[in-house]
Amino acid sequence: MSTDSTQHRSFAQRLYALRPNPTVLLFIATIAAILIANSPWNDAYNAFLNHPVHIAVGDVDIFRHAGHTMTVSQVVNDALMAIFFFLVGLEIKQELLVGELSSPKKALLPIIAALGGMVVPVLFFLAIANQHPQSIGAAIPMATDIAFALAVLTALGSRVPKSLRIFLAALAVVDDIGGIIVIAIFYSTHISWLPLGIGFALLGITLLLGRLKIHTLEPYIVLGIAVWALFLQSGIHPTIAGVLIALCLPAGTKVHIGKLSSYLSDLTSRLSTEAREAKGALVLSHEQLKIIGGIKSTATKAISPVQIIEHAIAPLVNYVILPLFAFVNAGITFGGITSEGLLGVPLAIFLGLFPGKAIGITLFTWVAIRMGICAAPVGMNLRRLIGLSILGGIGFTVSLFIANLSYDDPSMLAMLNEAKLGIFVGTIVSGIVGYALLYRILPKGADGEISEAH
Repeated sequence: MSTDSTQHRSFAQRLYALRPNPTVLLFIATIAAILIANSPWNDAYNAFLNHPVHIAVGDVDIFRHAGHTMTVSQVVNDALMAIFFFLVGLEIKQELLVGELSSPKKALLPIIAALGGMVVPVLFFLAIANQHPQSIGAAIPMATDIAFALAVLTALGSRVPKSLRIFLAALAVVDDIGGIIVIAIFYSTHISWLPLGIGFALLGITLLLGRLKIHTLEPYIVLGIAVWALFLQSGIHPTIAGVLIALCLPAGTKVHIGKLSSYLSDLTSRLSTEAREAKGALVLSHEQLKIIGGIKSTATKAISPVQIIEHAIAPLVNYVILPLFAFVNAGITFGGITSEGLLGVPLAIFLGLFPGKAIGITLFTWVAIRMGICAAPVGMNLRRLIGLSILGGIGFTVSLFIANLSYDDPSMLAMLNEAKLGIFVGTIVSGIVGYALLYRILPKGADGEISEAH
């Protein structure tokens, strides 16, 4: 390879390495929202959130719902977050097929752990805020933010056994499933059965296309948008449409990876390297174009639609949608919070996220292991389990999402503001305490395969 190309590659690699971390972007967007909400620009910030979004195709206003044009806040929470949950659905499908949830033996312990991490926080919440309308938000501390939790765990480096990373990731995926079920059941109102029925019929068509091994992406994109619009009209929260359409996409390939090399070798062996070239211009023959097109098509057929779409939308979700969601929803104002108010919803959420998550995950997991229901992951002991369980209290993104669903009435804006405070404090304390505990108990220089004796 030439020196120029080597330098070019090194520069490209350095440029790629400088890309912002999605978690850092989320944090920056959150801080920006809080600062603006407590500044003289607060009115402008609220005006931006409530600004109507007009996007029309012909005579159809895409973001018109229930006779009103959706605002910026509603578009982010009901439309863009459907893409986020679509990505979550793609990750769940892969875990169910070939990952840590692909068999009852693999899935049982994360399911039990996540169940404890959902039930106990709700009990903690209701012990403090059990009167209507405060009690509507009981599901807020159920959620674990997988991105933030794994980011904190990653900061510990190779000291963390791989099996513990997998356990926390699988637990968070099950937690997401639980949150999706809660949203579908408890945050859907005034169901209209006709659009819901049509939506499920389109999901059936999507599933059928997958069974027929139709891997062209365009039909799935059109069907996905249609299902989202129908779910929006039906009263079922439209983010559920994102999850369901993801679960219906085909995860198989038309070309097995084991045979890809031989297919490509056959094509490249027939590819002539001769070409018309002059002054930096290169013109290929029709035969060369045909063979190169075949190489591209064959290589693409070795990737499933699930992974193609996941790879395509993950940057959009991580670098645009989630930071925008944080900026739109994290604007807590401190001026209206009273000492009496702190003892209600904020305390209930904090107790649910911090001690509630830790106790629930630890208790359910340890009992399952001690009773012989499940085997402990390699490197798992009680102290490490407690540290991981505390990280489960990092509930930022989905907790904020559920808080907005819980207290979406204009009369409950103060309660929503208090809920955000509880989420922030519970998430921050869980992250700091969980990191500090694991930093202290994990041996330095571990290679990731640590015996339980340590």
